[in-house]
Amino acid sequence: MSINKKIKAPKAKKIAKTLSIHGDTRIDNYYWLNDKEDQNVIDYLNAENAYREGVMAHTTDFQASLFKEIVGRIKQTDMSVPYKKDGYFYFTRYEEGKEYPIHARKKETLEAQEEIMLNVNELAKDFDYYAVGGTSVSTNNQLLAFGEDTVSRRIYTLRFKNLATGEYLTDRIENTTGSAIWANDNKTIFYTRKDESLRPFKIFKHKLGTPASEDVEIYHEADETFRTGIYKTKSKKYLVIVAAMTISTEYRILEADNPDGEFRIFQKREDKHEYSIDHFGDKFYVHTNLDAKNFRLMETSELATTKENWTEIIPNRSDVLLEGMDIFKDYLVLSERINGISQIRIKPWAGTAEHYIDFGQEAFMASTSTNYVLDTDLVRVGFTSMTTPNSYFDYNMVTKELTLLKQQEVLGDFDSNNYKSERQFVTARDGVKVPVSIVYRKGFKRNGKSPLMLYAYGSYGHSMEPYFSSVRLSLLDRGFVYAIAHIRGGEEMGRHWYDDGKMLKKKNTFNDFIDCAEFLLAKNYTRQKRLFAMGGSAGGLLMGVIINQRPELWKGVIAAVPFVDVVTTMLDETIPLTTGEFNEWGNPKNKEYYDYIKSYSPYDNVTAQAYPNLLVTTGLHDSQVQYWEPAKWVAKLRDLRKGKKQLLLYTNMKTGHGGASGRFERFKETAMEYAFILDLVGITE
Repeated sequence: MSINKKIKAPKAKKIAKTLSIHGDTRIDNYYWLNDKEDQNVIDYLNAENAYREGVMAHTTDFQASLFKEIVGRIKQTDMSVPYKKDGYFYFTRYEEGKEYPIHARKKETLEAQEEIMLNVNELAKDFDYYAVGGTSVSTNNQLLAFGEDTVSRRIYTLRFKNLATGEYLTDRIENTTGSAIWANDNKTIFYTRKDESLRPFKIFKHKLGTPASEDVEIYHEADETFRTGIYKTKSKKYLVIVAAMTISTEYRILEADNPDGEFRIFQKREDKHEYSIDHFGDKFYVHTNLDAKNFRLMETSELATTKENWTEIIPNRSDVLLEGMDIFKDYLVLSERINGISQIRIKPWAGTAEHYIDFGQEAFMASTSTNYVLDTDLVRVGFTSMTTPNSYFDYNMVTKELTLLKQQEVLGDFDSNNYKSERQFVTARDGVKVPVSIVYRKGFKRNGKSPLMLYAYGSYGHSMEPYFSSVRLSLLDRGFVYAIAHIRGGEEMGRHWYDDGKMLKKKNTFNDFIDCAEFLLAKNYTRQKRLFAMGGSAGGLLMGVIINQRPELWKGVIAAVPFVDVVTTMLDETIPLTTGEFNEWGNPKNKEYYDYIKSYSPYDNVTAQAYPNLLVTTGLHDSQVQYWEPAKWVAKLRDLRKGKKQLLLYTNMKTGHGGASGRFERFKETAMEYAFILDLVGITE
């Protein structure tokens, strides 16, 4: 990609802002970009958008064809796999040419007449952005609660609909998380409000037909490092309030038949004690890390719920991470992770004939899906691999039979047999073995000639699975290799994998990624002039670090909604998510953490060096990583970097962290990103 010299890159003005703490002073010349009410900020973002558009103008037709190609693989008239709950089969479906889903149901049988609960296309028609945050049907199946967001800040207004008459109720509740939980009386709902930093911090009770101003506050989470929420157990017997931070949780319970009663604490919060609960029969089941690094499962009477009453069912194991549970009348279904791969274990309550579901592949992603029915031998599971489209099965826990209900249909000439996946283990610089999942089109030769995209996330204990992507085919079919680095900071290899990639061990995340890149180069999967990297959000932080540390490795990098101004953001407790993440990154008000974070924070470590080609994306209304972080970062890079490589910033002026709200619209940004990458290796069609 050559730069049109007539197109001038924007140059952000410098207004020095002095930031001092712990006897250390930082000068932030672009702090002024924090105010989107300032027209100068909007003008700068628009200028960057115009510059990117001008630089990439020669790819406009290519972007359009990529978008058409990506969307062309998606079945436009499609339907989710119906799941059963309280006598109805629920599903969402899409109609050709429509951007949004239709939420519908059928009573008792799939042959029954369809009832449309929400046609989101109709609700969204007057908005640039529209998202439904959650749908919840009352216990008697007659009323629907749902949240709507028309700004993309993930602040939802709760609305209600009478499913029998089709009429919308007058009740409207502003500033919620979008979810409503029904008590068993069909007229009382519980919901969560957010504070000014968008932290869910209060639970309210609302009676249908009464003004929202009369709603009763039933719980206030005063600790700014905790978030709160509410749900109902699968047994429908209990309402459960959860208060959670990164390394600690606390639950309160109340019988759903008694919505005006008082919630009681299940087990009070303790530092570094994480647990979750579900209910069945006369017992609660507790998934806990109490004296259990990789978690264990306990049970306790619903009358005596504190930890001294817990009895162990599944012990802690050093080589198996217990991730969760699904409860059935005759079975306990466990989600486990073994050697980095998700597994599903079936354990009958009676007898010892337990087993794992055999999917017949080595590297894959398997998970339990929507399972609301207690008394059944069938468990709904999802399955995918880097070569297998998303698939849903009913698994018979008695006969061990897998019945395929639906596999994602990829339109066009797609054949999974044309692709091959691998799993490699990279020895990192400290001797730890890091898994890498790799996929490519058959015919690939390991001679260094193929371009390669290396992707990772590596934070919050979020495991990056070896999943299928029809979008990714646009790279694979043009000769790209695609690799996912399962670096520390995720939880792929057990709880220690997360602990060793956070706080004062965060640099393991960055080192692992670079070491994986070095491995792929050494093994001739690609070469430096054809190696690309991509990450988003906390993965965007990763991108910022690796281009500061090893800029010469990468031909091009995409940093999507990147968290790059780590020190300043973590010092500002008014910014959404900050207080809840002190146990992820550390609190820089503590000098030890300040010094450590500052030593890797991408924005603080931009230097006068040659950087790779870089495309940065953000959304003006992003509530998770504020738009100004990538904007400031690009401004500073533009001022200090050497050389003439591409440096492009794209700000979607209408959306937030998740991008466009429509089913297809979001792929226009994907097409732009792919065109940027492909153009750099001379692929233009």
